[in-house]
Amino acid sequence: MAEQTLKDTETVDGELGYGPTYTASAGVKGTLTDLPASGSVIDRGRELYEVNGDPVVLMYGSKPAYRPLTVGTDGSDVKRFEVNLSALGYDGFTVDDEYSSATAAAVREWQEDIGVEETGIVEPGRVMFARGAVRVDSLQADVGAPVGPGTKVLDYTGTVKAVTVELETSEQRMAKKGSAVEVVLPENETVEAEIDEVTTVIDPGEQGAEPTTKVEVTVWLDSGAAAKAAKEYALASVDVTFTAGQRENVLTVPVTALVALSEGGFGVEVVKGSTSAFVPVETGLFADGKVEISGPGIAAGTVVGTSE
Repeated sequence: MAEQTLKDTETVDGELGYGPTYTASAGVKGTLTDLPASGSVIDRGRELYEVNGDPVVLMYGSKPAYRPLTVGTDGSDVKRFEVNLSALGYDGFTVDDEYSSATAAAVREWQEDIGVEETGIVEPGRVMFARGAVRVDSLQADVGAPVGPGTKVLDYTGTVKAVTVELETSEQRMAKKGSAVEVVLPENETVEAEIDEVTTVIDPGEQGAEPTTKVEVTVWLDSGAAAKAAKEYALASVDVTFTAGQRENVLTVPVTALVALSEGGFGVEVVKGSTSAFVPVETGLFADGKVEISGPGIAAGTVVGTSE
């Protein structure tokens, strides 16, 4: 019987890329007059695409624009836009929940700089919010195509490398947001990271097949060491090791040493010289063919029998 650290781990295949893909849809009616090239990186304040000769500008935020912003409007969406306006170097207003006349003046200055009509009003279809800079993954429409609210224009990702893993629902215990994982890159370099997103994805199936549910795990390689190691790879297959549980300095025996007792529960055969006796034990973590046990008379160095 040994005292050791026991880890419940599982290694699965993952895909190194740029994480989940999102779709940018038009918010105004008109004609697409300019589009970025696939692979382009767009950051805050830059044109994402163009409708009727006017840019749709990227801003940073976790929620989409959904209404016009004008003098008298208040709410968290006002503050979200003002944070971006301030980050772009415009001033003279207070960053808060209120869209004031001072905000409108700064907006007119911004509108002049991007070459649109200086109304002082922010139309929701002229701004698109994303969590950060975006990388254009693919185009869903062509220049010259008519668009309206909801028309798919392009697909985009983040700009940081990420590993995406699909797990069966039975393996969901492995996927806890914030849990540490190890990622083995194509040149066998191992980097430490943690789980950032866990989402349930339903695959509707094809040609009458039953829909299936998967658990999609996203691991952003955004720490210094991980980002540097992954930089040279574009799309690649990687191995990801999840740790569902860990117990430090516990007594373990091979699972084959466990015996089902007639009175219920489990025990182990404790061997002392030429004699042996079955002793009941409490089981803990199972991992790598071993099991954590505890109970009276159970200590490091105790000799136990196995069925092997």
